[in-house]
Amino acid sequence: MNLKTSYLILAVLGAIIPYVFFIDFFSTEGLSVTHFIASWFVNGAAGGGAADLIISSLVFWVYMFSRKNNGPKPWAFIAMNLFIGLSCALPTYLWATTGQAQGRV
Repeated sequence: MNLKTSYLILAVLGAIIPYVFFIDFFSTEGLSVTHFIASWFVNGAAGGGAADLIISSLVFWVYMFSRKNNGPKPWAFIAMNLFIGLSCALPTYLWATTGQAQGRV
């Protein structure tokens, strides 16, 4: 399996696996977005994970904007990051940019 295929598989898994947990949360707790966000910081472990994810997402955004002339436009990946998650957006971005240096996408 080549690197590009690996990124695609990881992007699909990065979309599906978090949503299994999100669906479970919303089916148990209801559709309250404020409760969902508050739950990110319910304890130190969850808060640390949430802070790590937020910082990693910001680093990913800065990286994409720094390469915007050498890569795909970042807006679709930012939307993917916000509405699906970094676990899907980052491998999708890597999939989209793999092979660009050789003129392939």
